[in-house]
Amino acid sequence: MKGYSIFSEDIDFTVKDKQKIRTWIAETIKAEGFKRVGELSFVFCSDAYLLEINKQYLNHDTFTDIVTFDSSEDEDVIAGDIFISVERIRENASKFSVSEKDELNRVIIHGVLHLCGYYDKKKEDKALMTEKEDYYLSTRAF
Repeated sequence: MKGYSIFSEDIDFTVKDKQKIRTWIAETIKAEGFKRVGELSFVFCSDAYLLEINKQYLNHDTFTDIVTFDSSEDEDVIAGDIFISVERIRENASKFSVSEKDELNRVIIHGVLHLCGYYDKKKEDKALMTEKEDYYLSTRAF
């Protein structure tokens, strides 16, 4: 997958199974009708770092597990920046009694689905987003 980058900010974190995750993301994007990935960056960070992003760019003074910025210029190409709080992932994994790997993968695919045009603010949109997350999590080969 071209243009796929991983960074960490304000936290020490290493993504495992990077190549398998890249392949899974590419397959998801293709299944959603997009031709390819442009520049796609994942930034794994602390709660404090993501809170500042949330305040600065979205005027939200709340903790969150993910913030996605779409920078797509062509309608059939996915591009954007996905910021993920590792601390939220760990807390939510415990809260929902799932593994950190599964929660991390859910949040990764959640951000990708936002870039594919899915929303989660309204009840019916959130239900569809959750259905899509569950489906794509079931397609993982790792």
